[in-house]
Amino acid sequence: MDTTDNRTSSMKIHRAADADIPRVAPLFDAYRSFYGQPADIARADAFLRERFANGESALLLAERDGEVLGFTHLYPLFSSVRTARVWLLNDLFVVDGARRQGVARALLDAAAAFAREQDGAGLMLETTRDNGPARALYRAAGWNEDATQWYSLHLG
Repeated sequence: MDTTDNRTSSMKIHRAADADIPRVAPLFDAYRSFYGQPADIARADAFLRERFANGESALLLAERDGEVLGFTHLYPLFSSVRTARVWLLNDLFVVDGARRQGVARALLDAAAAFAREQDGAGLMLETTRDNGPARALYRAAGWNEDATQWYSLHLG
């Protein structure tokens, strides 16, 4: 899938392949560090390689002139109630120098296009309540803040 965002015509978004992992692993590591995890590019690289090898995710990259600007990472899930596949948009990251240039919005739009191409019934994501900029972005992109409440159980 190749899409070009109208606001940033030189930006391309495509589904990452194995050959892209060395270029995206540092960004994936920076994303993890943003959420308080220790820097470990080897771990980020290995995690991505395992997801790709097992066909467990789809990673969409935004690039301009060969430079990776950001990514979104999607995982397939199934809704029993809807009896359909839904996609979890688990990760969204844009490098500092490319923020506020439409990259995140273009990645969200590309994720929706990808999910439609895969006959998905919808997309879902989670963010913290205090992440005002992200919540504003999601609402502006047409996402709904659902009335449901997520719960989590940490196992280790």
